[in-house]
Amino acid sequence: MRVLVTGVAGFIGFSLTQKLLARGDTVIGIDCVNDYYDLRLKEARLARLKELGGNRFTFLKADFADMAGVTIALDGLEFERIVHLGAQAGVRYSIENPHAYVQSNLVGHLNLLEIGRHRGVEHMVYASSSSVYGGNEKLPFSVDDRVDHPLSLYAATKKADELMSETYAHLYRLPLTGLRFFTVYGPWGRPDMMMWIFTRKILAGEPIPVFNHGDMYRDFTYIDDIIAGVMACLDNPPPDDGAPKAGGSLKPHRLYNIGNHRSEHLMKVVEILEAECGRKAQVELLPMQPGDVRQSFADIDAIANDLGYQPTTSIDIGVPNFVAWYKQYHGL
Repeated sequence: MRVLVTGVAGFIGFSLTQKLLARGDTVIGIDCVNDYYDLRLKEARLARLKELGGNRFTFLKADFADMAGVTIALDGLEFERIVHLGAQAGVRYSIENPHAYVQSNLVGHLNLLEIGRHRGVEHMVYASSSSVYGGNEKLPFSVDDRVDHPLSLYAATKKADELMSETYAHLYRLPLTGLRFFTVYGPWGRPDMMMWIFTRKILAGEPIPVFNHGDMYRDFTYIDDIIAGVMACLDNPPPDDGAPKAGGSLKPHRLYNIGNHRSEHLMKVVEILEAECGRKAQVELLPMQPGDVRQSFADIDAIANDLGYQPTTSIDIGVPNFVAWYKQYHGL
């Protein structure tokens, strides 16, 4: 199929595009390639995609929050499905730079909904986030839970994206699937995320910042498991049959958690990183960060029952894989 992927230079967008190209699909990738983190990493990902895809990969450097610009960029290009992964990421950065999140995550999401509607696409899969669960104390987090109390602007924008999508599924019968990702990590990951930061600092002999004095749990999900879930969703649009969908919609709109269905103690991950880096971490215990949550834990029953999704990579395998890639990438 022909697929439009936004955020193609990003961690998940790049990883998904590799798999789509490997199975023979054609991909149009959009990314503004901003400097939120090291441009060299984004450029290395794009170079790899161009090498892998040849004439089946088209890259457009464009800002999907600019409707006029992205419309011009897409003129004359055909695609049947969309995977909208582009966004301004990061919980803590949303406190420092809120306007970036409104433009990218709200205006940008609306623009992709409009493109999907006017192009008559068969299905649009979009990235939500486990952050929408906010301060929920019921564990594991289920797509049937109320998510009305976000703890960060980032989380609020992702909840808003889900609401806008429900509206478009209702008004225009646009098939949509929203994916609430849980702490994604793995090779080619993001430098602003914990796994990369801790690995870099441990190898450099610098102290690692451990928030909430180490009392933190995360549902760490390996990138290959995330991509398996995204592709299963992409290939199975929600039917417009009036039946209740995952997340409660009666429209052609589903919501799924994609997680590992295990809530791991942060210090267990630190122990694995220490073993793989070959040195003890200097731990700097800090209070909880604004906008952060103590624990995340995905209930994946909905996507497992509908699409047969089952994660296969534990942190005992995934974390060493990441460290090995990190060392290779940096020539260590």
